[in-house]
Amino acid sequence: MKIIEPSFEILHPKDVCYGIEQLQFIEKMARISHRSEELQTKDSWRRFIGFVVMQKGDWSVVEHAYSTVVFRTDRGVTHELVRHRLFSFTQESTRFVNYGKKGNMEFICPTGVEPSDPDFRLAMEGAELEYKTMLEQGKSPQIARSVLPNALAATIATTGNLRNWRHFLIMRTTQETHPDMKRLTIPLLAEFQARIPLLFDDIVPNQKQAEALSKPR
Repeated sequence: MKIIEPSFEILHPKDVCYGIEQLQFIEKMARISHRSEELQTKDSWRRFIGFVVMQKGDWSVVEHAYSTVVFRTDRGVTHELVRHRLFSFTQESTRFVNYGKKGNMEFICPTGVEPSDPDFRLAMEGAELEYKTMLEQGKSPQIARSVLPNALAATIATTGNLRNWRHFLIMRTTQETHPDMKRLTIPLLAEFQARIPLLFDDIVPNQKQAEALSKPR
């Protein structure tokens, strides 16, 4: 058994722009409506995005750019992630992954519990033992998975346009958000704010949900 920390990785395929290039791409697509493409310069994205999106509220143009994030988290959090239906997901499947062939199983320790906590470790070790015992008895992974807890670590790839990511980060960084979700989303918000100016700057972690949801999205 192995206890790990939840994590994420933002992926950008080589043929997809990211960061400021995403904002430049958004500007390029948005200018089609007024056929003002010739007015775009290397730095015009800041004024254009600031006015058209942030001031006038034309968030639809932000949907032209997207990002993929690969999360490594517990299955309780993945259950919440997939409720954001406008994203595309590919998740590690307990039906097909045979953890008996993968060595030590990985678990995420929940917020408020130390990885060294004997009760938590005993519960995870017991689940791992029961799972592997069922495999040894000839049960398939999709049947043996029934004894696995929400703390089982899982990888899930999540792809969405930047408007979706904005809504997600507004929703999932509030006071009311599950603490294990915020272990991912608050650092992820900081990454988006660092990489992509303007679009995420007004999102403040740990606001009350009602206040956070008053933001344009």
